[in-house]
Amino acid sequence: MESRTTPSRLPIAAAASVAMAMGTIGLTALTGTASAATDDMTVQYRTSATGVTADQAEPWLKVRNTGSSTLPLSSVKVRYYFKADSAGAAYRFACSWAVKGCANITGTFGTLPNPTATADRYLDIGFTAGAGTLAPGADTGDMQLRFYRADWQTLNQGDDYSFGPSQTSYADWPKVTAQVSGSTVWGTAPEGNDPTDPPTDPPTDPPADGQSLFDDFNYTSSSDPKISANGWHVRANSGGPGVPGATWSAENVTFASSGGNSVMNLRTSTAGTPESTKHTEVLTKATKFKNGTYAARVKFADAPLSGPDGDHLVQTFFTINDLKAPMADDYAEYDFEYLPNGGWGEPANILYTTSWETYNPDPWQAVNQHTESRQSYAGWHDLVLTIDNSSIKYYVDGQLFGTHDAAYLPERPMSINFNQWLIDLAGQTSTTARSYDEQVDYVLHVKDQILSPVQVAAKVSAYRTAGTTFEDNVPSS
Repeated sequence: MESRTTPSRLPIAAAASVAMAMGTIGLTALTGTASAATDDMTVQYRTSATGVTADQAEPWLKVRNTGSSTLPLSSVKVRYYFKADSAGAAYRFACSWAVKGCANITGTFGTLPNPTATADRYLDIGFTAGAGTLAPGADTGDMQLRFYRADWQTLNQGDDYSFGPSQTSYADWPKVTAQVSGSTVWGTAPEGNDPTDPPTDPPTDPPADGQSLFDDFNYTSSSDPKISANGWHVRANSGGPGVPGATWSAENVTFASSGGNSVMNLRTSTAGTPESTKHTEVLTKATKFKNGTYAARVKFADAPLSGPDGDHLVQTFFTINDLKAPMADDYAEYDFEYLPNGGWGEPANILYTTSWETYNPDPWQAVNQHTESRQSYAGWHDLVLTIDNSSIKYYVDGQLFGTHDAAYLPERPMSINFNQWLIDLAGQTSTTARSYDEQVDYVLHVKDQILSPVQVAAKVSAYRTAGTTFEDNVPSS
C-alpha cells in the first residue's frame, strides 16, 4: 500500500477541443422550491454554446446588486444545475475571460442530494476577496465561463436544468440560484435541492457513544515510541508516489506547539534532483476504518519556507486500502489533495476531493468521482469526510464541498493517511534547496456515525477540555 503509485488525474484538454457530457432541459417548467426571497441581487445568463450537443457548456453570467448596500462578492455563490451523462463522469471548470478577472472566480462541482430528471450535478461559482465589491446598481460585467468533461467526450446539454439554448443575450435567469452568506436570494433550484447543506441550525452536541480514534499529535519526535504504540507508522523508505529515486524521510516529521496545541509537521524538501528529494508520510498501521466520520485540521502552504517556489507539490489527508489487482472492485480511497502550484495538467493551485472505485495502473484507467476548486487554500482548514450507506460527503471549513455517489462507497476497511510529496521536478528546475511544510493539528474518526462539522468541533473540544490527547477504541476489522 505504501509504495502504490498514486493515480494521476486525467489531463485537461485545450479549450477548443475539450468535450463534455451533461444534460438538463433548459426550457422545462420550473418545479423547484428555492425562489428568490429578496430583491437584493439578480443573476443574468446567456450561452454561446447553444447546441444540444457541444464540446463544452458555456454559461456566461452577470451578478447585479439590486439592493441598497454594498455587496462583497466573496459572500456570493451562484449555482448552475445540470445532469451528467454518466454516473462516473468528471468535469473541469474554466474561465475564459471576466471583467473581474478569472483569477478571482472559482468553480466547484458537486452532486445533488435529490437527483431529478434534469439535474444531478451542479457547478458553484464563487469569488475570492480580490473580486472586490458591488455598489448598489452595479454588476460584475461579463463572466465568460465554461466547463467540460475530463475525458473529453461530447456532452448533451439538452436535459440540463439551467441550460437555455435560446439565451444568446443576457437576461435574468431564475434557473440558476444565488446565495449571499449562505442564504438563497435568487432563483429556483430543482425540486428538493435548495442549496442549504449543511442545515442552517445543525445539531451541536456529538453523539455520546461511538467508537472513535482521536489523536492530538502530542509527541516529541518521529522516533517517539508512543507513535508506534498508538498505531501510527512514519514512513522511511523509497518508492512511489512522487519523484522516482526520492526517499521518504522519517526525520522530516516533527512535532511542535502552535496556537496552544501540539501539531505534527510534515516537511518535504528538494534541491531539484531525485537524490535530494525527501517526501513525508504518516499513516495508521491498521486498516480498520470504513463508514463514519473522518476529520482533521490541516495547514496547507502555497510557498516554500525559503528558496524558489513552483514545485508540483501534493499536500493530503486521505483514507485508502490496497489494490489487490488492476480494476479490483473492492479498492477504496477518499482524498483531500491540495496542489498549491498545480500539477496533473493544472497550471495553478487547486483542491481536489476524490472518491475512488478502482483503477488500472498500466495502461492507465481510473474509475472515480471528484470535486475541485481552483483557488488558494493556504492556511488552516477544517476537513471533514463522512461515509454512510448512501453517499460520501466532503466539507471544508464547515461548508459542503462535494457529495459523491453510492457507487464509490467502500467495500473494505482502510487506513488513515497524511503525506506530502512532489509529483515531479518539472514545476521548478532550480537546484537551490527549498522545503515545504504541511501541518496537522488533530485527526478524528468516529465509526459508523455521521457528525456535522459543528459536532466534530464540539467533540474535539470535549477531548481537549478533558485533557485527552489520544484515544483509539475502534475495533480491529
